[in-house]
Amino acid sequence: MPESKRQSARLQLALIAAVFFGPLLIAAWLYYSGYFVDSLGRSNHGTLLEPIVNLDGELTSSSLRDGHEGGWLLLFADPGPCSDDCREALYTMRQTRKMLGKEMGRISRVFLHGATPPDTVFLAAEHPDLITIEDASLSGLLNNKRPRDQLAGGYYLIDPLGNLVLYFRPDIEPSDMADDIKHLLKLSRIG
Repeated sequence: MPESKRQSARLQLALIAAVFFGPLLIAAWLYYSGYFVDSLGRSNHGTLLEPIVNLDGELTSSSLRDGHEGGWLLLFADPGPCSDDCREALYTMRQTRKMLGKEMGRISRVFLHGATPPDTVFLAAEHPDLITIEDASLSGLLNNKRPRDQLAGGYYLIDPLGNLVLYFRPDIEPSDMADDIKHLLKLSRIG
């Protein structure tokens, strides 16, 4: 084979290798340099609760799922009387649900209160679709499953199968919680 044909064959082989390996090398460089994480600005605001706990299996007598099978639940737990902080948390939960847009119908809001019942006039005026329950066993279970490095209170996301999925700290911004929930609902094929 003449030298010019060898050089031409080597050049063609080099071009084929560059077409194949070039995008792989660029993708690896972008991934390991952190470009995608930094440019997308994506981070999780909630904490995944592991191991996953099925509330229906753990609490067979709980009224949490009564009439709400097949839907996602966003739950706020406050064992004390519903003070200003509690009212602010209920507002945060309402705003988070509204920020879900067309996915809003997939989520029901639940307020797990303590022995002191909440102000029904306030709830009817400000939170007409809020589900309120008192369940000491559920409250105890949620407190045990909350990450120890997180503040008491907070929000819990429960999937349509009754699994406790995410915990959000009590001081979270509604938009941050909505971002995580939107992402999860987009990936979910249930509820």
